[in-house]
Amino acid sequence: MTDTVTAILDAAEERIRGAGYHGFSFRDIAADVGVKASSVHYHFPAKEKLAAAVARRYTDRLVEAVNAQVAEGTDVVEAWRRVFREALQHDGRMCLCGALAAASHELAEEIRAEVKRFFELGIETLRQGGLEREAAIRVLAALEGAMLTANILEDQSVFEAGSSALVA
Repeated sequence: MTDTVTAILDAAEERIRGAGYHGFSFRDIAADVGVKASSVHYHFPAKEKLAAAVARRYTDRLVEAVNAQVAEGTDVVEAWRRVFREALQHDGRMCLCGALAAASHELAEEIRAEVKRFFELGIETLRQGGLEREAAIRVLAALEGAMLTANILEDQSVFEAGSSALVA
């Protein structure tokens, strides 16, 4: 991946996590990166392709971070909680796939597929850690909800309160 592609993906991720799929344009991304809009179009011919690539990279990064913590001996639920907490503390933004899922009925199928992949991999990772499917779904729903509530209330302690029962 080139530096320009990475910068485009970073800028798009920031914009999606902050304002959702409809909250950015190629012109915005180009301005953020310091390139022309045609450069963004060169690498990603359509907004759907860009958003799908961002979701794919985000999913891979989060699952990799969870797997690394589990490999170090962290309980799988606590690993997911830590990864969500780190994302919230790092930039105070929503989970990218949670933000996209909130508008999933408006998204192109390519983006929906990547967002669905995030949740499916999350459930599968939790199941591999010993949870039943229903429990895994509750964990992801609680983490997404805790993050959403912490964001709207602009209070990261809400995430702790909302997710603490997961590891009690």
